[in-house]
Amino acid sequence: MTSHRHLALLALVLVGAPVRATDGAERDQVLVPAGEFAPLLRSRDEPERVPVASFWMDVRPVTNAEFLAFVRAHPEWARSRARRLFVDSQYLAHWAGDFELGPAAPPDAPVVYVSWFAARAYAASWGARLPSIAEWERAAAVGISTDNARTDPAVAEVMAGWFSRPNEGPLPAVAGGAPNRLGVHDLFGLVWEWVEDFNTALVTGESRADTGLERNLFCGAGSVGTRDNTDYPAFMRAGFRSSLRAAYCVPNLGFRCVVTP
Repeated sequence: MTSHRHLALLALVLVGAPVRATDGAERDQVLVPAGEFAPLLRSRDEPERVPVASFWMDVRPVTNAEFLAFVRAHPEWARSRARRLFVDSQYLAHWAGDFELGPAAPPDAPVVYVSWFAARAYAASWGARLPSIAEWERAAAVGISTDNARTDPAVAEVMAGWFSRPNEGPLPAVAGGAPNRLGVHDLFGLVWEWVEDFNTALVTGESRADTGLERNLFCGAGSVGTRDNTDYPAFMRAGFRSSLRAAYCVPNLGFRCVVTP
């Protein structure tokens, strides 16, 4: 991964083709076509639908083996060396050591216990970035057996199974299930994923006393004003994202990269 730093990605035009760097390294990505994102929660001033330009997205989350290669190339991100401003005490807690995965972190399983800062650093090493909420949700709006994830019984079955299981490690390998119709794996039912703007719904103060809050986004007003109050997975994602801080490292939160064409 050392040579992957400062990569200039070649422009590709074929859907499903890997993004290839100038040194020959590749990331398997698919081109997500331009579309729209309908926010679950929105303020009075925000539109019902947000246009999303096309972008390249990893077909699966980043694995332990891939993140280990990054850490070896960037030892400042090793578990014992990463600055506590950027990671909490659980950073890569499931690894056996700074440069050793161990039995709790299979090489082909998604890397977790990584902070937003660490995920961004990994993406930048590839000349990539984290997806925005709009981009991630745009890709996840496409189902496995139908084009609409919200009404896709295959997605509902995967999500119900995931939500009903305790979070016990080690995690299974990435891309173990069926991809959605864009060819993207693991958007449903493996791990939560960091997004670039995860904190856009953060409460800045105590919600009952903060006069600056968009009150229609919280508590009962928030649930009444949602786009679709039956979209349980979207509620879960919104709630989880709003609970995070950038240095948090938790056992079921990974990430993937995107590239702007």
